[in-house]
Amino acid sequence: MVNQKIGLQMWSVKEASERDFFGTLEEVAKIGYDGVEFAGYYDVQAPDLKAKLEELNLEVAGSHIPLERLLSDLDAVIKYEKTLGNRHIVCPYADFKSEAEWVELAHKFERIAEKVVEAGMTFSYHNHAHEFRTIKDEYILDFLLKKAPHVSLELDTYWAEFAGASAPEYMKKYKNRMPLIHLKDRLGDESTEIGSGNLDIQSFIHAARENGTEWLIIEQEAFQKFEPLESVKMGFLSLEGMVAK
Repeated sequence: MVNQKIGLQMWSVKEASERDFFGTLEEVAKIGYDGVEFAGYYDVQAPDLKAKLEELNLEVAGSHIPLERLLSDLDAVIKYEKTLGNRHIVCPYADFKSEAEWVELAHKFERIAEKVVEAGMTFSYHNHAHEFRTIKDEYILDFLLKKAPHVSLELDTYWAEFAGASAPEYMKKYKNRMPLIHLKDRLGDESTEIGSGNLDIQSFIHAARENGTEWLIIEQEAFQKFEPLESVKMGFLSLEGMVAK
Protein backbone atom coordinates (compact mmCIF):
# COMPACT_ATOMS: atom_id res chain seq x y z
CA MET A 1 0.00 0.00 0.00
CA VAL A 2 1.24 3.47 -0.92
CA ASN A 3 2.58 5.64 1.88
CA GLN A 4 0.40 8.75 1.84
CA LYS A 5 2.30 11.94 2.58
CA ILE A 6 0.80 15.29 3.52
CA GLY A 7 1.99 18.35 1.63
CA LEU A 8 1.08 22.03 1.60
CA GLN A 9 0.47 24.03 -1.55
CA MET A 10 2.46 27.16 -0.74
CA TRP A 11 -0.12 29.35 -2.50
CA SER A 12 -2.09 28.94 0.74
CA VAL A 13 0.50 31.06 2.56
CA LYS A 14 1.56 33.29 -0.32
CA GLU A 15 1.51 36.61 1.56
CA ALA A 16 3.80 35.21 4.27
CA SER A 17 6.03 33.67 1.59
CA GLU A 18 6.31 37.02 -0.20
CA ARG A 19 7.49 38.62 3.05
CA ASP A 20 9.85 35.82 4.12
CA PHE A 21 9.99 32.72 1.93
CA PHE A 22 12.50 30.73 3.96
CA GLY A 23 10.92 31.78 7.26
CA THR A 24 7.54 30.56 6.02
CA LEU A 25 9.05 27.23 4.98
CA GLU A 26 10.45 26.96 8.50
CA GLU A 27 6.96 27.48 9.95
CA VAL A 28 5.49 24.85 7.61
CA ALA A 29 8.16 22.36 8.68
CA LYS A 30 7.41 23.06 12.36
CA ILE A 31 3.76 22.21 11.78
CA GLY A 32 4.80 18.74 10.64
CA TYR A 33 4.15 18.69 6.90
CA ASP A 34 6.06 16.04 4.97
CA GLY A 35 6.59 18.34 2.03
CA VAL A 36 5.53 21.38 0.05
CA GLU A 37 4.17 22.04 -3.41
CA PHE A 38 5.48 25.29 -4.81
CA ALA A 39 3.67 28.10 -6.63
CA GLY A 40 6.67 30.30 -7.34
CA TYR A 41 10.22 30.63 -6.02
CA TYR A 42 10.66 34.35 -5.26
CA ASP A 43 13.92 34.53 -7.25
CA VAL A 44 15.60 31.87 -5.10
CA GLN A 45 18.08 29.67 -6.97
CA ALA A 46 17.42 25.92 -7.02
CA PRO A 47 20.62 24.85 -5.14
CA ASP A 48 19.88 27.33 -2.33
CA LEU A 49 16.29 26.18 -2.01
CA LYS A 50 17.30 22.52 -2.12
CA ALA A 51 19.75 23.12 0.73
CA LYS A 52 17.05 24.84 2.80
CA LEU A 53 14.58 22.01 2.23
CA GLU A 54 17.18 19.45 3.26
CA GLU A 55 17.90 21.47 6.41
CA LEU A 56 14.17 21.46 7.24
CA ASN A 57 13.62 17.82 6.22
CA LEU A 58 10.89 18.90 3.78
CA GLU A 59 10.33 17.00 0.54
CA VAL A 60 9.23 18.55 -2.73
CA ALA A 61 5.71 17.31 -3.40
CA GLY A 62 5.49 19.14 -6.70
CA SER A 63 5.45 22.55 -8.33
CA HIS A 64 2.80 24.59 -10.12
CA ILE A 65 4.25 26.19 -13.24
CA PRO A 66 2.09 28.57 -15.34
CA LEU A 67 1.21 27.36 -18.82
CA GLU A 68 2.93 30.34 -20.44
CA ARG A 69 6.25 29.39 -18.83
CA LEU A 70 5.86 25.72 -19.73
CA LEU A 71 5.40 26.72 -23.35
CA SER A 72 8.13 29.36 -23.51
CA ASP A 73 10.89 28.03 -21.23
CA LEU A 74 10.38 24.30 -20.62
CA ASP A 75 14.08 23.37 -20.70
CA ALA A 76 14.85 25.87 -17.92
CA VAL A 77 11.85 24.65 -15.91
CA ILE A 78 13.01 21.04 -16.15
CA LYS A 79 16.57 21.99 -15.20
CA TYR A 80 15.40 23.91 -12.11
CA GLU A 81 13.02 21.16 -10.98
CA LYS A 82 15.58 18.38 -11.44
CA THR A 83 18.12 20.36 -9.42
CA LEU A 84 15.51 20.85 -6.72
CA GLY A 85 14.70 17.14 -6.65
CA ASN A 86 11.10 17.59 -7.74
CA ARG A 87 9.36 14.68 -9.49
CA HIS A 88 6.01 16.35 -10.28
CA ILE A 89 5.47 19.36 -12.54
CA VAL A 90 1.89 20.65 -12.60
CA CYS A 91 0.06 23.11 -14.84
CA PRO A 92 -2.29 24.88 -12.42
CA TYR A 93 -4.87 26.45 -14.73
CA ALA A 94 -6.20 26.80 -18.25
CA ASP A 95 -9.55 27.87 -19.63
CA PHE A 96 -10.87 28.13 -23.16
CA LYS A 97 -14.24 28.65 -24.80
CA SER A 98 -14.11 26.38 -27.83
CA GLU A 99 -13.50 22.70 -28.47
CA ALA A 100 -10.75 23.58 -30.95
CA GLU A 101 -8.85 25.49 -28.28
CA TRP A 102 -9.07 22.58 -25.84
CA VAL A 103 -7.84 20.22 -28.58
CA GLU A 104 -4.90 22.55 -29.22
CA LEU A 105 -4.14 22.60 -25.49
CA ALA A 106 -4.19 18.80 -25.36
CA HIS A 107 -1.61 18.66 -28.16
CA LYS A 108 0.57 21.20 -26.32
CA PHE A 109 0.18 19.27 -23.07
CA GLU A 110 1.19 16.03 -24.74
CA ARG A 111 4.36 17.59 -26.11
CA ILE A 112 5.20 19.03 -22.69
CA ALA A 113 4.43 15.73 -20.96
CA GLU A 114 6.59 13.68 -23.29
CA LYS A 115 9.58 15.91 -22.55
CA VAL A 116 8.92 15.96 -18.78
CA VAL A 117 8.45 12.18 -18.62
CA GLU A 118 11.66 11.71 -20.64
CA ALA A 119 13.41 13.75 -17.92
CA GLY A 120 12.13 11.32 -15.27
CA MET A 121 9.22 13.33 -13.90
CA THR A 122 5.44 13.43 -14.24
CA PHE A 123 3.44 16.22 -15.81
CA SER A 124 -0.03 16.78 -14.37
CA TYR A 125 -2.94 19.13 -14.84
CA HIS A 126 -4.73 20.69 -11.85
CA ASN A 127 -8.44 21.30 -12.34
CA HIS A 128 -10.89 23.89 -11.10
CA ALA A 129 -14.68 23.69 -11.54
CA HIS A 130 -14.93 24.81 -15.16
CA GLU A 131 -13.31 21.63 -16.52
CA PHE A 132 -16.50 19.84 -15.49
CA ARG A 133 -18.38 21.59 -18.25
CA THR A 134 -18.89 19.27 -21.21
CA ILE A 135 -17.66 18.83 -24.76
CA LYS A 136 -19.60 16.26 -26.78
CA ASP A 137 -21.30 14.96 -23.62
CA GLU A 138 -18.10 14.37 -21.67
CA TYR A 139 -16.32 16.48 -19.12
CA ILE A 140 -13.70 18.81 -20.58
CA LEU A 141 -11.26 17.24 -18.11
CA ASP A 142 -11.88 13.76 -19.54
CA PHE A 143 -11.72 15.13 -23.09
CA LEU A 144 -8.35 16.72 -22.33
CA LEU A 145 -6.84 13.68 -20.61
CA LYS A 146 -8.05 11.33 -23.34
CA LYS A 147 -6.29 13.40 -26.01
CA ALA A 148 -3.11 13.78 -23.92
CA PRO A 149 -2.38 10.26 -22.61
CA HIS A 150 0.99 11.13 -21.08
CA VAL A 151 -0.57 13.78 -18.84
CA SER A 152 -1.41 12.85 -15.26
CA LEU A 153 -4.10 14.47 -13.11
CA GLU A 154 -3.77 16.40 -9.88
CA LEU A 155 -7.45 16.22 -8.94
CA ASP A 156 -8.64 19.15 -6.87
CA THR A 157 -11.32 17.30 -4.91
CA TYR A 158 -12.94 20.51 -3.65
CA TRP A 159 -13.49 21.92 -7.14
CA ALA A 160 -14.72 18.56 -8.45
CA GLU A 161 -17.35 18.45 -5.71
CA PHE A 162 -18.12 22.15 -6.18
CA ALA A 163 -18.92 21.38 -9.82
CA GLY A 164 -21.27 18.57 -8.81
CA ALA A 165 -19.01 15.56 -9.44
CA SER A 166 -18.22 12.88 -6.86
CA ALA A 167 -14.49 13.14 -6.22
CA PRO A 168 -14.13 9.50 -5.03
CA GLU A 169 -16.03 8.17 -8.04
CA TYR A 170 -14.07 10.39 -10.41
CA MET A 171 -10.76 9.19 -8.96
CA LYS A 172 -11.57 5.64 -10.03
CA LYS A 173 -11.29 6.70 -13.68
CA TYR A 174 -7.63 7.58 -13.30
CA LYS A 175 -6.13 4.92 -11.10
CA ASN A 176 -2.31 5.08 -11.16
CA ARG A 177 -2.53 8.34 -13.15
CA MET A 178 -3.01 10.59 -10.13
CA PRO A 179 0.19 10.94 -8.06
CA LEU A 180 -1.11 14.05 -6.28
CA ILE A 181 -4.50 15.35 -5.14
CA HIS A 182 -5.59 18.64 -3.61
CA LEU A 183 -7.70 18.71 -0.47
CA LYS A 184 -9.64 21.55 1.13
CA ASP A 185 -12.91 21.53 3.02
CA ARG A 186 -16.02 23.51 2.08
CA LEU A 187 -18.18 25.84 4.12
CA GLY A 188 -20.86 27.57 2.07
CA ASP A 189 -19.24 28.55 -1.20
CA GLU A 190 -15.69 28.92 0.13
CA SER A 191 -12.84 26.69 1.18
CA THR A 192 -12.12 26.25 4.88
CA GLU A 193 -9.84 24.27 7.16
CA ILE A 194 -9.83 20.48 6.69
CA GLY A 195 -12.30 19.09 9.22
CA SER A 196 -14.25 22.35 9.56
CA GLY A 197 -16.55 21.95 6.56
CA ASN A 198 -19.05 19.55 5.07
CA LEU A 199 -16.98 17.52 2.59
CA ASP A 200 -16.35 13.83 3.24
CA ILE A 201 -12.58 14.18 3.31
CA GLN A 202 -12.17 10.66 4.72
CA SER A 203 -13.72 9.20 1.57
CA PHE A 204 -11.29 11.22 -0.56
CA ILE A 205 -8.36 9.83 1.42
CA HIS A 206 -9.62 6.27 1.01
CA ALA A 207 -10.15 6.69 -2.75
CA ALA A 208 -6.68 8.22 -3.12
CA ARG A 209 -5.19 5.28 -1.22
CA GLU A 210 -6.94 2.85 -3.56
CA ASN A 211 -5.59 4.86 -6.50
CA GLY A 212 -1.96 4.73 -5.42
CA THR A 213 -1.87 8.50 -4.84
CA GLU A 214 1.31 9.45 -2.97
CA TRP A 215 0.67 13.07 -1.96
CA LEU A 216 -2.35 14.56 -0.21
CA ILE A 217 -1.85 18.30 -0.64
CA ILE A 218 -3.72 20.88 1.38
CA GLU A 219 -4.58 24.04 -0.53
CA GLN A 220 -6.76 26.59 1.22
CA GLU A 221 -7.94 29.63 -0.68
CA ALA A 222 -10.25 31.44 1.78
CA PHE A 223 -9.67 32.35 5.41
CA GLN A 224 -12.71 33.37 7.44
CA LYS A 225 -11.54 33.18 11.05
CA PHE A 226 -7.83 32.44 11.24
CA GLU A 227 -4.57 33.61 9.73
CA PRO A 228 -3.32 31.38 6.88
CA LEU A 229 -0.50 29.72 8.83
CA GLU A 230 -2.88 28.93 11.70
CA SER A 231 -5.46 27.59 9.24
CA VAL A 232 -3.01 25.28 7.49
CA LYS A 233 -1.83 24.04 10.89
CA MET A 234 -5.41 23.17 11.85
CA GLY A 235 -5.91 21.49 8.50
CA PHE A 236 -2.73 19.47 8.84
CA LEU A 237 -3.60 18.18 12.31
CA SER A 238 -7.08 17.21 11.18
CA LEU A 239 -5.86 15.50 8.01
CA GLU A 240 -3.08 13.70 9.88
CA GLY A 241 -5.69 12.13 12.12
CA MET A 242 -7.81 11.07 9.15
CA VAL A 243 -4.86 9.51 7.32
CA ALA A 244 -4.02 7.45 10.41
CA LYS A 245 -7.45 5.78 10.38
